[in-house]
Amino acid sequence: MRPKKVILCVDDNEQALSVRKFLLETRGYRVLTSLSAEGAMEHFDKGGIDLVICDLVMPKVDGNELVRRMKERSPEVPAMLISGAVHNCDRATTADAFLPKGASSPLEMLERVRVMVARKRGPRKQVPRPEAQPQTVTSQVGGQITAQQQVAAS
Repeated sequence: MRPKKVILCVDDNEQALSVRKFLLETRGYRVLTSLSAEGAMEHFDKGGIDLVICDLVMPKVDGNELVRRMKERSPEVPAMLISGAVHNCDRATTADAFLPKGASSPLEMLERVRVMVARKRGPRKQVPRPEAQPQTVTSQVGGQITAQQQVAAS
C-alpha cells in the first residue's frame, strides 16, 4: 500500500478548516491542520509535507507571507492559497495556485489538489519492458526436422 500524501491546511477559521480536513481525509489524504502561521511552520519544519493549502487573509501573518517562508525552506513543496475575496487573487503571488472560496466547487479543489500532489511527485517513471529474446522454433514432420527459424517472443 502506498503511503498517504500529507497535506497541511492552514486557516484561522476553525469551521472551514474542519470541513476541508474532512473532505480531504475522505479522499485518502493525511491532513495536518493549523489555526495559525506559527503552528503551520512547526508542522512544516518537521518535513514530510506534500502540499500546503492556506487561507490568504489571516491575522498576524497572512497566507502569502507564510507561503513565502515555506518556499524559502522547501521550494519543491506546492502551495495553494484560498481566499473568500476574489479580488485578493493579485496579492497571492507566492503560491502555485489560487482558489476563490465559494466561487469554486469542492470537486474543483480536489482536482487541483490531485494535480499539485502529482506534480510534486513528478512524472511517472517509465518501467523498462524486457526485450524479447529470440526463440528457436523447430517443426517436425514424420520425425524429421523440416525448418528452423528464430522468432521474437511477443
